[in-house]
Amino acid sequence: MQNISGKTAFITGGASGIGLGIAKALLGQGMKVAIADIRDDHIAEAVAELQGGDDVLALKLDVTDREAFARAADETEAKFGKIHILVNNAGVAALGPAADAAYGDWDWTVGVNLGGTINGVVTILPRILKHGEGGHIVSTASMSGMIPHPGAVTYVTSKAAVTAMMESMRGELEGQGVICSAFCPGAVQSNIAEAGKTRPEKYAETGYEQSDKARQSAGDFSHLFMTKEEVGERVLEGILNDELYIMTHAEFYDGVKDRGAAMLAAVPAKRPINEEYRATFAPLFHNPIHPAEVERQAKLKG
Repeated sequence: MQNISGKTAFITGGASGIGLGIAKALLGQGMKVAIADIRDDHIAEAVAELQGGDDVLALKLDVTDREAFARAADETEAKFGKIHILVNNAGVAALGPAADAAYGDWDWTVGVNLGGTINGVVTILPRILKHGEGGHIVSTASMSGMIPHPGAVTYVTSKAAVTAMMESMRGELEGQGVICSAFCPGAVQSNIAEAGKTRPEKYAETGYEQSDKARQSAGDFSHLFMTKEEVGERVLEGILNDELYIMTHAEFYDGVKDRGAAMLAAVPAKRPINEEYRATFAPLFHNPIHPAEVERQAKLKG
C-alpha cells in the first residue's frame, strides 16, 4: 500500500509500546489513527504523546469482546470514514514450562493474541473490501513464532498461528488489493510485562506463579531492546514496501536459516512422487507468496 496519506489506520494495543510506536509513524505520514487499548491510563498518556488533535481517535477496547470491536470500528468510520489499515497488535504473554501451564494460561494468551487478531479480521476486513480502495492488515506475531523456543509454549503457539494466518490470507487477498503482513519483531521496549494487570478473573488459574517471580527478579534488559519509535518506523517501511514478513533484528538470521534447513532435511525426498496426487492438489505443495517475497526482498536490499 503505497499512498497512505489522508487514510485511516485502526491499531489495537495502540496506546503503548509497539502499537504507540506504529501510531506515531503512521500519523507522521499524514494518516488518521484510531488507537484502541484496554487500559485507560495508557490511552490518556498516548493521546498526550501523539498530539494528533482531530487526527487521533482514542478508544477503550478489549479485543476479545466482539460486540465492542464492532462498535469501535463503527465509531472510527463515523469519525474518519473508511478504514484502510488494520494493525492487530494487542498482545499478552504468560510464560513458563509447558507442564506448568494451566487452562487459564492457555485461554488468556491464545484468546487475546490469536482470538483478538481473528476478531480484528472478521470485524474490519469486510469493511476494507467493501470500500474497494485497497488496504493493509498487519498482525503482530513475534520472532518467537518463527523460532519457537522452550519456556513460552502458550505465547509461541499463539504467535506462530498469527504468522500462518497472515501467510494464508496473503494469497487470497492480495489480488483484491489488500496486503497482509506478519510483523515479527525481536525484543522491543513495551508494556507486555504488565499485561497481567488486565488478566480477567475467569482466566486467573495459572501454573506460572514461580516462573513470573523468577522472570521479574532476573533484571532489567530494556537497554538491549528496540525503542517503540524504531519499531514503528520499521512497520511503516514494511507497509510501504508490501512486505510479507516485517522483521526487525538481524540477530535472528542464523535461527531462521537453521529452522528452514531442518524442515528441508525432514522432507522424505527419496520417496517416489505420486504425480497424479501432486497435480490434483498442486496449491498445497507450493505457495507463490514465498518466492514473490524472496524477489521483493532482493530488490529492496539491492
